Order: sequence, then C-alpha cells, then structure tokens
Amino acid sequence: MKVTPLPQIAPMEKKVNPLHLSRFLQCFDEAAAQKGIRLSIGFDFQKYLSITRAIPTKGPTYPNFRPDRSQIKSGEGYWIIGVDRNNEIALLEAARLYNLSHSSLAEHLQSLKAFYSNPAIHAHPEDSCICTAPSAKQLAGKIAYHGDLWVRPDFRGQGIPKIVSGIARGVSYAMWTPDFVCALVARWRVDKGVVAQNGYAHQEPGGSKLRLVEYNIVDDDWLIWVNGKELRSEIERQRTKDLF
Repeated sequence: MKVTPLPQIAPMEKKVNPLHLSRFLQCFDEAAAQKGIRLSIGFDFQKYLSITRAIPTKGPTYPNFRPDRSQIKSGEGYWIIGVDRNNEIALLEAARLYNLSHSSLAEHLQSLKAFYSNPAIHAHPEDSCICTAPSAKQLAGKIAYHGDLWVRPDFRGQGIPKIVSGIARGVSYAMWTPDFVCALVARWRVDKGVVAQNGYAHQEPGGSKLRLVEYNIVDDDWLIWVNGKELRSEIERQRTKDLF
C-alpha cells in the first residue's frame, strides 16, 4: 500500500470560529442521539479506570490511560462515554495530550514513555514497542493521542466509531489546538476504509509493534493521523450532509 507523505504544516494564525466548532460537535452528538446514545465527557481517569474494569467485554485499559501507571495532568486528558436509553454503557474512548517539543512520536513510543510516566519503574522487563512508520519521526509538538476505543457488541457495525472520532477530534481541537491528532489502529480497520471514514487523512504501517506483558497486550498497529491545519479546515467547512 502506498505510504502517504507527511504534509508540510503551516502555522495556524487563528483559532477556528467557535460557532463552526459548536456545529461540528452538535452534528456528531445528534448522530449519536439518533442511535439512542447519550454522550458525555469525563476528566477523572481514576473513575475511567473503575468504569472500564467493570465491563467484561472490554479488553484491558492501556497504561497510558491508567493514572497508576501514567500521570495525566489536569487539562491534558479526557474520556468520552456513551450510554443507551437504559443508561447502560455503550461506548468509551480516551484521549490525552503529549507535549513533544523536544522529541518525536516515534521516540515517545519506543521509549515506552507514551505508556508509562516512568518505564524503569512501571514497565515489565520484556515490554517493548517498535515504531517504523517514517512519519512518526516527524510528528512532534502538541500531539493529541486518541485510543482505548470500545463499542458494545450490539452497537457495532452502525458507524459508532465515526461518531466518537468526530466528537474526540472536536474536543481535542477545542482544548488543545494540537499540531497533530493521531491514533494506533489494527490493519483491518485501514483495509476496510474505516480510518478514512473516521476523519484521519493519513495512515502508515509500522506505527506500533507493541508488547505489554502485564496487560497481555500484543499489537501490530498502523499509525493514523491528521494535522492541525487539516483538522481546522474540516471543522470550518463542516456541513451535516457531508458527514452522514
């Protein structure tokens, strides 16, 4: 598959129009409501961990979203929860900001600092992460990382990830105006076209060949991302009919 070259990023001169951002978020919020899901946002990651632990069909929460393994400073992380008409949890996703002014995403992943505040203390001796995606060496600055997505089985196949991704991109822009928004995803999502549908303009293999022993996590994921200029443009040109 052809690798998309990393686009040049021009400095953003101003923030997006608040009305455009409000309409962008409202579009996805209404799409969730039409499927019987009410969305809300949380900031307490101890609460997030307690919620995820109580869901039997969800895999282990990645350590970069666990406050006992990775420090998330106030204002540098949030999570999205969706509940159905019976107030039962239907979806979850988490996001956090990495300030990589003196590093790159590739270095942050391979050092395991993306997952642990102090890998020397928290990582298992056999933990490892290999990142060979060429663009990961160029992704730096303020990076909004989205991950830990879970959708309840009876809601799958209904476009829920597209809705959650839209909300997350809008919230991340509002909170951080990041230089990049990125995620790590399984190849099958790329092959099915899910990545492009979910608003990520770029994707490369070799994002993260990850092994985290304590959590029984073994991944071989692609890196997907959109830069800040592209995200701003998406929000400003938002039209409901173009999204759904």
